Amino acid sequence: MGFSTTELMIVLAIVVLLFGAKKIPELAKGVGKGIKSFKSEMQEDEVATKKEAEKIEKKEETTANAEVVEETKKA
Repeated sequence: MGFSTTELMIVLAIVVLLFGAKKIPELAKGVGKGIKSFKSEMQEDEVATKKEAEKIEKKEETTANAEVVEETKKA
């Protein structure tokens, strides 16, 4: 379900009528900044998630190693 060229031209004409030709570049700039900010936040979230996963893995390794040491002491 895509838009035809005619439909896109009608939508563009309505946008120009509503906002005026001078406002459209400002709106596009704002949308671009919003998208850029969103992508940046997504990347930061991915990095934080990876760091958190690494901490959990290290904690699990430490716990497993401690259990092995305890079992070795008992034997």
